Amino acid sequence: MYFESLAKQVVLVIGSKQGIGEAVVQTFLKEQAIVIAADIGFQGSMLQRITDQYYQVNVDVGREASLVDLVKQLIEYKLIPDIFVEVAGVSTMDFLTESQTSDFDRVQAVNLRGVYLSLKYIAKLIQDNKKEGRIIVVSSQAGKDGYRGMAGYVASKHGVLGLVKTLAVEVANQGILVNAVCPGIIETPMKHRERIEGGLIRNMTPEEILVEDQSQVPLGRTGTPQDVANVILFLASPLASYMTGQAINVTGGMTMH
Repeated sequence: MYFESLAKQVVLVIGSKQGIGEAVVQTFLKEQAIVIAADIGFQGSMLQRITDQYYQVNVDVGREASLVDLVKQLIEYKLIPDIFVEVAGVSTMDFLTESQTSDFDRVQAVNLRGVYLSLKYIAKLIQDNKKEGRIIVVSSQAGKDGYRGMAGYVASKHGVLGLVKTLAVEVANQGILVNAVCPGIIETPMKHRERIEGGLIRNMTPEEILVEDQSQVPLGRTGTPQDVANVILFLASPLASYMTGQAINVTGGMTMH
């Protein structure tokens, strides 16, 4: 445990079944927080109490009704978040001029509209309960730069940073801090799939793309989900009490702005 003040705090993590989200859940459990893990991959739309410290629930950020139902259950169970971490996201790989409009729409539905809906309902819940909460959204270094084959993803992550900055201004006078983390190349199931799909459109093997990825990072390695979870923990901690509206890179130096 790094921060005793996080013990018994209620932490909601949307997009929590694998990758960065899973690491975030485990990190806050080690802090003795009460963690609600929400993900489209979990079974059951009703909150399931797994232990005294850990709950699971199926949530689809692409469906507004799913988030409305989640809020009702959080109120019923008296589990109002002190900390909300939004991780849910999807990607597709294709050059913009060859891409499918349906793929673009699906990415925006989850990565941008889904984040908008999550922030709308969970921030309102925190406001209504007079909590000085923390909201942390996982964007990407793709929210600051362009990357080949990822037009929909890049557009969505730029939009996410706009939402974060706007909400940060709107709720600052209530003591709610809103920040984003911008991961670089992180070894997750999504990244492994992207190397396969990206290799197909670039005539490269996933192994060749991994070597290319590593060569672009000044620290010489790609990141782990725990690298990102550590920064999210910092933003949720008392050490980040004078930070809001920020987009913090976790890229090994690949992105420096």
